[in-house]
Amino acid sequence: MKIAIPVNAKDIKSSVCDSFGRTPYFLIYNTETNEETSVDNSAAASTGGAGIKAAQIIIDNQVNALLTPRLGTNAADVLKSANISIYTAISGSAKYNLDAFVAGKLSLLDEIHSGFHGSEKH
Repeated sequence: MKIAIPVNAKDIKSSVCDSFGRTPYFLIYNTETNEETSVDNSAAASTGGAGIKAAQIIIDNQVNALLTPRLGTNAADVLKSANISIYTAISGSAKYNLDAFVAGKLSLLDEIHSGFHGSEKH
C-alpha cells in the first residue's frame, strides 16, 4: 500500500503540512517495501486549482491512502473518484502519522471544506 502525506520538508521526520494543495512536498511511503520517496508539489505555486492539481500528483503516484489535516471539496472529489482513501492526519511528524495509520488510530476525514479558491488563506 502506498500512503501519501503533505509535508514541509523531504524527510519522514518532517512535520505534516496543514495545506494539502499548497504543501511544498508529498512524502509517499510504501508499506510493502518500506520505501519512502518525496515528491515536489508543482501545484503549490498555482494561482488557482492547487488542490485539484495536487490530487492529480497523488493519483499519478498510484497512492492508495492520503493522510492530511484538511482537504477542499474539489480535491476530495478527484481523490475519491480514484478510490483513494482519505484519513485525518494528526499533529506531529509524517512518521508519527504513518505509525498511527498502520496501528488503525487515524479516522477517515469527514470534514471537507469548500476550498480557498485563489485566496491566500491556507
